[in-house]
Amino acid sequence: MTETTVDNTETARTAVEFWFDPNCPWAWMTSRWVGEVERQRPIDVTWRVMSLFVLNEDQDIPDEYRERIDKGQVYPRIVTAALLRHGQQIVKPLYDALGEHVHHRQEPDPEQVVPAVLRELDLDEDLLEYAWTDEVDQAVRASHQDGIDRVGQDVGTPVIAVEGTAFFGPVISPAPKGQEALDLWDGVVAVAKVPGFFELKRSRTVGPIFDTVAQ
Repeated sequence: MTETTVDNTETARTAVEFWFDPNCPWAWMTSRWVGEVERQRPIDVTWRVMSLFVLNEDQDIPDEYRERIDKGQVYPRIVTAALLRHGQQIVKPLYDALGEHVHHRQEPDPEQVVPAVLRELDLDEDLLEYAWTDEVDQAVRASHQDGIDRVGQDVGTPVIAVEGTAFFGPVISPAPKGQEALDLWDGVVAVAKVPGFFELKRSRTVGPIFDTVAQ
């Protein structure tokens, strides 16, 4: 008798959209997890910009946080300017490079970070002018609003959409790897298939736990 084997390997490609603000450490953690999944599963990720500045511009927030996100506007702007010039293929490498400086190296000054990242990626120096002007703000706001429209106003970054179904999060620390990353991914895919699923949450007990190198 011939033994029949079943191949359970996932072959169909899954469309994923991921909204992030490069300033947000929690979005960075989640993006590292998505990158881990991307290496092991057939997913096609479109990386999209959100803005903590836009999200909080009408909110009553502490002055220190207001100052930080005002200063950090340059990061969504520079990613958007590069996207408009070079297309989607530049967004993830630029996000990775910014995150290495902002989150892993904890470099606080955008005026130092942005030129360094442009040099690392061999991008045109004239992109710098878009970081400190409002020329691409309309495009930033449009991308941000697209993400917010998918999930509602009472959320932050990141936002992830799986085959068109979007959620805030997942908020994780540290970013899981290997089978743990895939198990979490399978859970996200599962809840995305349930039309009435809206929220699953518990209080955070740790802060962002970073790897030492960007993924």
